[in-house]
Amino acid sequence: MTMLTAFLVDGGFFIKRYRAIFPNGKEDTPSQVATNLYDMLLRHIKPKKQGPYQQLYRIFYYDCPPLTKKAHNPITGKAIDFSKSEEAIFRFTFYEELKKRRKVALRLGHLYDGHHWIISLEKTKALLKKTITIDALNEEDIHYDVRQKGVDMKIGLDIASLAYKHLVDQIILIAGDSDFVPAAKLARREGIDFILDPMWNPIHPDLHEHIDGLWSTCPKPKKNVTRHRA
Repeated sequence: MTMLTAFLVDGGFFIKRYRAIFPNGKEDTPSQVATNLYDMLLRHIKPKKQGPYQQLYRIFYYDCPPLTKKAHNPITGKAIDFSKSEEAIFRFTFYEELKKRRKVALRLGHLYDGHHWIISLEKTKALLKKTITIDALNEEDIHYDVRQKGVDMKIGLDIASLAYKHLVDQIILIAGDSDFVPAAKLARREGIDFILDPMWNPIHPDLHEHIDGLWSTCPKPKKNVTRHRA
């Protein structure tokens, strides 16, 4: 008996967790991150002697391309080209590395551009309490308003498609919140084995009833690692 397994990876969540818990997470090159992701996922595939023969169907990686526009920081007036930022360069190079891996499919959403800057929550509270003034803000205290669009929808649609067409026997989702629950319920009703890999991120106890298993294969983090949402 052969069990086909599909992996669905929430890219934004994966990168945050990777940088927090892998030994050199913040310094690893895009190639190293891609290799470690691939290895982490394949550790879910059990050897034949341990049960039904598992075969990789495909790895779906979901993300939004980084911001590439130019803007001026309102604190310093400095011109910023987001396409040349370290994060943008990393993400685009990482996508190219993923394309080289066997059976990997990129599912890219888009960014919503808010066309304005936002003061960090910590500094906003300080301003409201009048413990600081506007003059105390620096360029690190603000960020450009962008939000992901389309990623959750693409994940949900792919789960539904995989389930309704019976293309796979098992879905393993790498994500960190409960947005996947409706899609998970649908997949399980269609007889799909649904596993959640939250990369050791704590999940709400109620989520256990909507999945068939919980298993993280990446390095176990230290206790003080920040909890992440997708």
